[in-house]
Amino acid sequence: MEARTLSRAAYYLLVPAFTFNVMSSAELAAAQALQMVGYMLLVTLGMALLGVLTGRLLRRPASVVAAYLLIAVFGNVGNFGFPLIEFGLGEAALPAATVYFLVITFVSFVLGVAAANYVRGGNMAALLAVFKTPALLALVPALIVNWFDWPLPLVLTRIIGLLAGAMIPVMLIALGVQLAQTRSLRLSYDLLVATALRLLGGPLLAFLLITPFTLDETARGAGIMQASMPAAVLTSIIALEYDLEPEFVTHAVLFSTLVSVVTLTILLTII
Repeated sequence: MEARTLSRAAYYLLVPAFTFNVMSSAELAAAQALQMVGYMLLVTLGMALLGVLTGRLLRRPASVVAAYLLIAVFGNVGNFGFPLIEFGLGEAALPAATVYFLVITFVSFVLGVAAANYVRGGNMAALLAVFKTPALLALVPALIVNWFDWPLPLVLTRIIGLLAGAMIPVMLIALGVQLAQTRSLRLSYDLLVATALRLLGGPLLAFLLITPFTLDETARGAGIMQASMPAAVLTSIIALEYDLEPEFVTHAVLFSTLVSVVTLTILLTII
């Protein structure tokens, strides 16, 4: 079994289905959600800037700089963030966690795919390629269905639900195959820096930027937690699909996940 086959299935089929499934049924109160969207948008863009600046200050090639950006912005806010937030903050925090999940996923996809295509081609090609991303193509019909409350045929709903439910297991299998193809986890300077950027830079920036926003304690805690997650499995999927330092990114996913057991435990005692 090849990791690229699984990654293509996830990238072109399962992730769009998951995006449609979440966005078409999301229940968001506009006034409250707007504050959370603004907050997490600011945090995510700040992390993107930190990732690019870190790579450039270290004088790394463009592909490594793009990999730093991917790792910095794309936390595992879905299958890692949701259960941890429910455990640490309670079920009442899940609506806020969902808003943050949508913002982080959308912005990270745009920035990550744009950076990957920029490395391959240039500014205009990168911008155009973003709008061809399968997950983003699924966003528009999902929002239309949500806004107009259109019911979908039961058969279509079940198919999309099954594909969406398969996303996380397939991504984890793809990650496992990639890791099995690597001889060992080599602790490099870049790996340590990227992990620190994701696990320490994320929560610090989230703490610093929370002040201007009038969010309640639950929404604040959920936002800081989501900004503190380890690198997402999807980063390795994107890195493999675009040949963007996939070994470095995959090792960052694994290592940051292992280290996050410590950092997230400490964070839960603080917020």
